[in-house]
Amino acid sequence: MLVDWLREHGHDVRSIEEERSGLDDRAILQEAVAGARILITNDKDFGTLVFVEGMPHCGVIFLRLTDERSASKIAVVARVLEQHGSAIENQFVVASETRIRFGRGSR
Repeated sequence: MLVDWLREHGHDVRSIEEERSGLDDRAILQEAVAGARILITNDKDFGTLVFVEGMPHCGVIFLRLTDERSASKIAVVARVLEQHGSAIENQFVVASETRIRFGRGSR
């Protein structure tokens, strides 16, 4: 599981699934901002909240994967962190198995 992998690698992680399953997307994004946290998601609704509605964020990694298994998620997030590190802060990053791109309009 991605959350466990991140914790094992020294990242301070909060998991909505573990703590507050069913929380509304707006509230999730607001909590991430309040905690100065980067949000990792595969829910494209967060793109709408950030780019269409202009909601603030501290960084979003949107996983756009064809393979949704944990191993694939871990591999892609590991690559994002290795290649871009702190450059992902305050950015909207779209990551797939083959590509990492920074979304337009990132704050």
